[in-house]
Amino acid sequence: MTSTDTAAMFPPRVLREYALLADGERGILIGPKGDVVWMCAPRWDSDAVFSSLIGGSGAYGVTPTGRFVWGGYYEDGSLIWRSRWVTDTGIVECREALAFPGDPHRAVVLRRILAVRGDAQVDVVLEPAAGFGRHHLRDLRRDDSTGRWQGRAGDLRIRFTGGPDMQVHGDGRAGRRLAATLTVPEGGQHDLVLEVSDTTLDGGAPDAAKLWAATETAWCEVMPALGRSIAPRDARHACAVLRGLTSSGGGMVAAATMGLPERAQEGRNYDYRYVWIRDQCYAGQAAAAAGADRLLDDAVRFVAQRLLDDGPNLRPAYTIAGGAVPDERPLGLPGYPGGKAVLGNHVNAQHQLDTFGEALLLFAAAARHDRLDTDHHKAVAVAVAAIEARRGESEAGLWELDDRRWAHSRLICAAGLRAVAAAGAAPADAGSWDALADAVVADTADCLHPSGRWQRAPDDPRVDAALLLPAIRGALPATDPRSRATVHAVGEELGEEGYVYRFRQDARPLGEAEGAFGLCGFLMAMATHQQGDELAARTWFERNRAACGPPGLFSEEYDVAQRQLRGNLPQAFVHALMLESSVRLGGPWPETGR
Repeated sequence: MTSTDTAAMFPPRVLREYALLADGERGILIGPKGDVVWMCAPRWDSDAVFSSLIGGSGAYGVTPTGRFVWGGYYEDGSLIWRSRWVTDTGIVECREALAFPGDPHRAVVLRRILAVRGDAQVDVVLEPAAGFGRHHLRDLRRDDSTGRWQGRAGDLRIRFTGGPDMQVHGDGRAGRRLAATLTVPEGGQHDLVLEVSDTTLDGGAPDAAKLWAATETAWCEVMPALGRSIAPRDARHACAVLRGLTSSGGGMVAAATMGLPERAQEGRNYDYRYVWIRDQCYAGQAAAAAGADRLLDDAVRFVAQRLLDDGPNLRPAYTIAGGAVPDERPLGLPGYPGGKAVLGNHVNAQHQLDTFGEALLLFAAAARHDRLDTDHHKAVAVAVAAIEARRGESEAGLWELDDRRWAHSRLICAAGLRAVAAAGAAPADAGSWDALADAVVADTADCLHPSGRWQRAPDDPRVDAALLLPAIRGALPATDPRSRATVHAVGEELGEEGYVYRFRQDARPLGEAEGAFGLCGFLMAMATHQQGDELAARTWFERNRAACGPPGLFSEEYDVAQRQLRGNLPQAFVHALMLESSVRLGGPWPETGR
């Protein structure tokens, strides 16, 4: 079997067919043929060791022999996935997970083949290729006493347990791989354990049963009860996704992947394996609403530290370790079909005013749960000072466009100021912050459209779905005529078949310019709920929570015409807003708007 054979065996699939495994430190996308097509190691923003998703090398497949149809599901409240195949002769499952919680230096991929009905026969192939496929498996050897394989790929150490009869194929130049056909008798199971590390792999053979038990226990311990959600199973799944994307340092990556196109052949391909401050704040607010205290604490910890470190120069995004996001550059790989492979992100050079407002909203949510300490209060003061100093500047805004005085950014800052003022601030601070919020709203009068709604910027009269957020977050009352007019305009001008687009790009029909945004659909659900229209709120919510594939993962965009996911996967902020809206719609909207 050559590398070409491996690539042909596991061609790219539509995004809705991929499931996510994640342990907080890195993630895996796994397809319907049991094919691991994406994994960066040791960390989210490291080079990939399996990168066939974007045209690189490397494969790790567990696939039934012969004909089959595919299905699968997550075990409730976890990212333990069960691939399920119905074959001509029976039913085969493969239980899959990254050992959780993850070790920052060592990924442990657990796969348990189960012969549910009839004997299970599966083809197993393992071909790690570090550095996005540049560095193939070398120094491969088998321990005859344990049947365990060890080797290296670039600077990574590889150890594989459970395949003593695997055969070596290929050579060092074209890439070496292990392959075998395994048979598991009916009712039996067989464990495979793959370890990938940037440090020495010491100790004896891993105990798969203990690793599985520890992973199950850890997922149970981190999942909140989620009381009043209108979609409890999906809400728990969204919470699990956010937990899986959040590292031990508190940072949550925006997505597990890079370079997946938002629109075919239009150059909108981005690396989202970094922590966007705004996205982290969305997740923290969702966690606060859902009672997921650990996720809330992580968000507060990461965002507060960035504010304390960088003050008014807060970057929109950071690496998982809190460092600078690298400049964007091409990788020289074919990319996912319709896209191109890029590493890094140009967001590192932007200023986005709304991040300070979102940070304040996050801190206010944490304060209402009595989860702020002294350093967090210092970060609040830093964010307030930054808004006061920089509110008059042009900036890139939520959608990272050309620098302008975006209405959404200014109004979200007002919302954040009002929220922290009302969340137990000292009277003098509360009065000062409320006054600053009033000044910011008054200054945004240059973005009031003649129809009475908010418009995007002083020189851009279009409506924008992001303008639903200021009323949701309390910048001004939901009953304010500007709020009501904005909700109506978004529904009329940007809504289509129950989905919501960001803004009208040009004279083309909405769906020809880009996909609908799941984030915006869930905002519309909350906005109409806040307005008291329960039927509309449920309709928007249900339509948008169905905009996913069988594994229940959301990408950034949804192609309404083709019913396909577009962009990087899974997109954290969509899961965050799905979680929050499922909780908000489960009861009356609080008078505070938060």
